[in-house]
Amino acid sequence: MLVRASRPPMLAFVLPGLGAGGSEHIVSLLCNHFAAQGWVIALIVFEEPSAPSYYAYHPDVRIIRLGMKSRRRSAATGALAMLRRRRLLKRALQEVRPELVVSFLTRTNILSLLAARTLGIPVIVSERNNPALQAVGPVWSRLRRMTYPRAAGLITMTQGAMDWFQAAMDVKGWVIPNPVPPAVMGAEARPGGRTIGAVGRLVPQKGFDLLLDAFARVAGRIPDWTLTIWGEGPERGALERQCAHLGLTERVSLPGVTEKPGEWVPQSDLFVLSSRFEGWGIVVGEAMGAGLPVISFDCQWGPAEMIEHGKSGLLVPVGEVAALGEAIAALCADEARRQALGAGARERMAQFGHDQVLARWQSVIASVLDHHRVRAGS
Repeated sequence: MLVRASRPPMLAFVLPGLGAGGSEHIVSLLCNHFAAQGWVIALIVFEEPSAPSYYAYHPDVRIIRLGMKSRRRSAATGALAMLRRRRLLKRALQEVRPELVVSFLTRTNILSLLAARTLGIPVIVSERNNPALQAVGPVWSRLRRMTYPRAAGLITMTQGAMDWFQAAMDVKGWVIPNPVPPAVMGAEARPGGRTIGAVGRLVPQKGFDLLLDAFARVAGRIPDWTLTIWGEGPERGALERQCAHLGLTERVSLPGVTEKPGEWVPQSDLFVLSSRFEGWGIVVGEAMGAGLPVISFDCQWGPAEMIEHGKSGLLVPVGEVAALGEAIAALCADEARRQALGAGARERMAQFGHDQVLARWQSVIASVLDHHRVRAGS
C-alpha cells in the first residue's frame, strides 16, 4: 500500500533492546521490509552502544542506541531514570524527525507516547504479551491507562488481548499475529530423531518447571527420547537443580540461546509449549511452520488461535502437568500421528505467512501515515 505523498515515509521504531526475543524478531522483519522499499527507517533502542544485535538488519536501517537500558531500581531512582529515558528518547526523535513512531512493549510504549506528545508525532503502540496476567506494576499500569488513549492505535497479536485493552481503556486497535518466517516454512524434518524441543526465556511465565515435572512422569516410558530447552534467563539455576532432583541430568539439556535464529528447529522432532500465559507464542508458529508436531498448554492467549486440537497439534489444559506428560508420552510412541500432526501444522501455518502478515502491518501503518499527512496538509 502506498501513502498519499510521493516522498518516502520516515518511521522510527522504538524497542528496549536488540536481543533474541519475539518482539525483536518482528521489529527486525518490519524494519528490513520497509527499508527494502526505500522508506527511511530508524530503530531506537535503550541498550548500550556496544550491545550486539541478534537479528540482522538492512544496511539502510539506522540504529540509535541510547545507552540507558531499563533495570530494577527503587521507586525514587526509578522515577528519575524514567524521566531521563524519556528525555533521551525525545532528543533522538527530535534528531530523526519521523512522521510516525511504532513502539513495542508496555514501558517503552509509555515513554514513546510521553516523548512524542509535544513533538506532534503520532505513535502506534504494540503489546506483545497477555495484559490480564502480565504484571507491570501499579505505576506503569496507571500510566498506561493515561497514555494509550492518546496513541494513533494499538496493535496486539490476539483478539483476547485486544478485548482486554478495549474494555479497560478507550483505544483504537488492530489484531495482527506474528508471521512464520519463510526459512522455517521450508525446513525439512530429520528422520528418526528423538528430541523434544522447548524454547523461551528461562522465566516462570514459560513454565519450564512444569515441563520438567511432566517429562519426569513419563521419561521411563520413552527411554530413547531426550528434552532440550533452548533459552537463557534468571531461572537457569533453579531449573538445573530441578533436573538433578528429578534424576534427569542425562536426559535434559539447557544449551542456552542458539547462535543463529531458528537453529533449534532442525534439532527438534517434537515441540512443547509449557507457558503459563503467552502473548502469542511465536515459537509455536515456527515449530508448526517447520512441520513439527506440537503440544501446547491451552494458555491465554495465542496457542488456540494457531492449533486446531487433534488436527494441527495438541492442546492440554493449562497447568495440568499429568495431562501434559501423558500427551508427550503418547505422541513420542506414535510416529504416524506425529507425521500427521506435523503435516497439519505446516498446512495451518500457511495462513500466517511472512508476506501476508507484513502486508497487514503495512496497511495499518500506511493508513495512519495518510491520515496524519492529510491533517498536516502535506
